[in-house]
Amino acid sequence: MQITAEHLTYVYNPGSPFAVKALDDVSLTIEEGEFFGIIGHTGSGKSTFVKHLNGLIRLPSSQKHYKKPKAKKGQPAPVEPSLTVGEFDLADRKTDFRALRKKVGMVFQYPEAQLFAETVFDDVAFGLKNFEKGLKEEEIEAAVKAAIEIVGLDYAAVKEVSPFDLSGGQRRRAAIAGVIVTKPEILVLDEPAAGLDPLGKREIMELLHRLHRDWCKTIVIVSHDMDEIAENCTRAAVFSEGKLVCALPPKELFLKAEELLSLGLDIPLTAKLCAALAKRGVSVGCDFTVDGFVRAVLGAKGEKR
Repeated sequence: MQITAEHLTYVYNPGSPFAVKALDDVSLTIEEGEFFGIIGHTGSGKSTFVKHLNGLIRLPSSQKHYKKPKAKKGQPAPVEPSLTVGEFDLADRKTDFRALRKKVGMVFQYPEAQLFAETVFDDVAFGLKNFEKGLKEEEIEAAVKAAIEIVGLDYAAVKEVSPFDLSGGQRRRAAIAGVIVTKPEILVLDEPAAGLDPLGKREIMELLHRLHRDWCKTIVIVSHDMDEIAENCTRAAVFSEGKLVCALPPKELFLKAEELLSLGLDIPLTAKLCAALAKRGVSVGCDFTVDGFVRAVLGAKGEKR
């Protein structure tokens, strides 16, 4: 499922003194199969953008009482925003948003805070039962078991356990299992490694790559961690003040260090090291992953190696 947004604009509290334009004429395509990153400072519009992807925020034209804006005299007709996710046209009020949300899973920041059921099994099964009515008990059990195991938990050991008795990392995995149990084609995660120690971050990113390989065709992550973006993403989009600045592979994006810093963003440690070496006369071209940086440094020639 390809994601295509054109002229996407969104205003919070429109027509009031508190109106804020969160998205401003954003056009962006995310191809099926990508591990895509979205970065930007607080208030840049990145979270607002991803909330559009499964209809948590609806386009105006999909609202029941929407009236198409008329062109002002002597001016062209306003450009209406459009958003398609695979076969779903999110600008159309007739779109089956329930079916869309089964295909596009959304994992919010600190998802473990959304756990609520008495057992891990019931929590993971909740979304499945809501999206797919009429499933047999054995079908539900098979789907829940598969989801729990793909996130790295022992099904037999945790299925009857309260999710609140799990460790922090286990709770996050259980929460993710509750989203992916419907086997969405696209999985969107807002700061998936937030609050985790370095080992926990590495384990979560390994989990996401496993899901990307075996479970969900496309992964979209919102992150402020530039090292996380450099290590994991095929491309990343930069948002600033509601606008899309660029969307590039990390090896191209982090060459724009000065521009990113001017937007209040950081750059990966590898990019900082490359810049420091360049000042010493050693040019090291790499993809800004740690492995890529090490290979590039070891391969550097000359007296200043």
